[in-house]
Amino acid sequence: MNQPFEVAMASEPASQLRPVEQAAESPFYIPMKGPATRPRRSLKHDDTFIVLDSHGDIGASPGGTDGLFNNDTRYLARLEMMLDDVQPLLLGSNLRDDNSALSVDLTNSDVYRGGRLVLQKDTLHIVRTIFLWRGTAYQRIGLQNHGDRAAHFDLTLLFDNDFADLFEVRGERRPKRGVGGSKVSGPADVVLDYRGLDGRGRFTVLHFDPRPTRLSVNAATYHFELEPGQRISLSVAVSCNKPFMGKSVPFFRGLLAHRREMRRQTAGAATVETSNNIFNEVLSQAMADLNMLMTDTPQGRYPYAGIPWYSTTFGRDGLITALQMLWVDPRIAAGVLKRLAHFQADITDPLADAEPGKILHEMRGGEMAALREVPFAQYYGSVDSTPLFVLLVGLYVERTGDEQLLAELWPAIEAALQWIDGPGDPDGDGFVEYRRASELGLANQGWKDSFDAIFHADGTLAEGHIALAEVQGYVFAAKRLAARCAWRLGRLDMVRKLEAEARELAERFEQAFWCEELGTYALALDGAKTQCRVRSSNAGQILFTGIAREDRARRVAAGLMSRDFYSGWGIRTIAAGEARYNPMSYHNGSIWPHDNSLIALGFARYGLKHSVAHLFQGLFDGASYMDLRRLPELFCGFRRERKRGPVLYPVACAPQAWASGAAFTLLEAALGLEFDAARGEIRLRDPKLPAFLNEVVLRDLKLGSSSVDLRLRRHDEEVSLEVLRTRGQIQVSIVLTH
Repeated sequence: MNQPFEVAMASEPASQLRPVEQAAESPFYIPMKGPATRPRRSLKHDDTFIVLDSHGDIGASPGGTDGLFNNDTRYLARLEMMLDDVQPLLLGSNLRDDNSALSVDLTNSDVYRGGRLVLQKDTLHIVRTIFLWRGTAYQRIGLQNHGDRAAHFDLTLLFDNDFADLFEVRGERRPKRGVGGSKVSGPADVVLDYRGLDGRGRFTVLHFDPRPTRLSVNAATYHFELEPGQRISLSVAVSCNKPFMGKSVPFFRGLLAHRREMRRQTAGAATVETSNNIFNEVLSQAMADLNMLMTDTPQGRYPYAGIPWYSTTFGRDGLITALQMLWVDPRIAAGVLKRLAHFQADITDPLADAEPGKILHEMRGGEMAALREVPFAQYYGSVDSTPLFVLLVGLYVERTGDEQLLAELWPAIEAALQWIDGPGDPDGDGFVEYRRASELGLANQGWKDSFDAIFHADGTLAEGHIALAEVQGYVFAAKRLAARCAWRLGRLDMVRKLEAEARELAERFEQAFWCEELGTYALALDGAKTQCRVRSSNAGQILFTGIAREDRARRVAAGLMSRDFYSGWGIRTIAAGEARYNPMSYHNGSIWPHDNSLIALGFARYGLKHSVAHLFQGLFDGASYMDLRRLPELFCGFRRERKRGPVLYPVACAPQAWASGAAFTLLEAALGLEFDAARGEIRLRDPKLPAFLNEVVLRDLKLGSSSVDLRLRRHDEEVSLEVLRTRGQIQVSIVLTH
């Protein structure tokens, strides 16, 4: 925000706070309205997240989606610090390695009064420390006078809010809004409130400690007189829908409790350390990001998809993230599967795209979802979440041997399979297809869900019931894994049925999707069963599922590693030269780390370890240029140039759960990790490390109640294995097949 906005009083509609432009491209398009003048930083705890700029301010500079958000509503849109009405100067800004807090170092600029210099720049050292915990944003501001004389100045915190729904922040315009107001409720407290059109009251409480010199409904001012060397501090706690109880948690006690909680939550996962310090930083940042995105839910911990747009339960994202991290920490998969089984659809609701047996796409808790202005309160408009759910159950059980959870989830598996063979295949041709049931829903319902993501060779958009290539692969893998689950439960009739259906699907798939002249599989079939003859990365995910014929899989892989696809940083979603190719688009030429990680698993499945290593190298090189060594949701697909990093995508989420999981999946593919819980064996099939990794140490790699520490060393094209320590009964071996 360039200018402060007025807080609406009780008689004013909150729509007057901040007009929002309608995104023109398509519903739910995320607009980029201008460059960010300050870098943004994010923190999250459970259902609350905050986006601040590098100074620790909210709403002080344009170009960012600033705010304190809880359950898809913004609870604070401005919190800006001023020294004598002047913004302080930035010295540095850093997130803690574990994402528990943001620390910002600032100093004062030259301060004049009446034309006289009264405070010389660089006299004050100001440290802002911010963390989130249990629905409250805590901030401590510490000041020290490094000058040789007393410093007299005012420190003011300007604050305001609009209680905007997240979809409004994204660009959706609403014709009507509720009513907002504000009041000073004591010498140190301000309450901002809003009564939504959904009938719900939402409120923000700001508590200042010590009490300010002056306090109003949108400003708290402290007058300080600091002697040379003197230190002083103040704090502010901003709570979402939590009344102030008269005594807040002391800042440092809360911060330490928050850090202890984060450490407890990561205990028990495998750890990775390598010979490459930069890759260690990539892995450490990814693990910290995943831990921050994990959210305690009634069904278990769940990785929310990403900040700022997707900090909620997403079916597809959670399933793929759990799959990526299955070898590191299978507990993630258990939480994801339990939550999605709990919310599995049991009715038909066209607005929500719900049908019995279908797995959730996303959940939203804001006012617009409650009013069904957007259909996402509990929305089922993804064609792939349901087969991915069955697929993940099967992989989880093979990884852990957890037949108790399998038995608990079996009714959900059966319901999902019934949807796959029933409503998921409306014309009965044996392929799972989608077509949105409501015009308010998503037009495309695979992972590439932009309105223009599924098209023909001439660029015309696919219409009718669309069968995506990779979704048929998901179904194939799901049925094969479900057959093995059925065998574990003694359901031998289902074993034979599911295995036969998987074989028949593979045969139909080859006939319907293979494009000989392209040397790859069609992106999709449209409603007329016409191939979308487009070279896409979807074919790489087909390899991950194992549905592709061996000879064709190798042709697909060769195409994906050609110049049209492989930019030097990663594989593009669409090959250069295709009708809608655009390296700056969301889904038609960009590079998605999670997509590349699944493709790497596909390469490994077919023994193409040189391609795995090459792809791994490119994504690692790209991550080494990224801020915080953090792989974002996506980046642009421009060709790699010498001595230049990748081109970023401006509104990509960072952190994003399945982007964070990508580095671990690439390592899994390179090492060829396989787990056999029944035999107590861990196998490394044809391991091959990329050139930037000479050594990898895995610690506390669990299998059932046992665990092992391993060291892998690269010797040119070979990899050696050393077992450092075992706990319990476990066997580890290298299997060479290629």
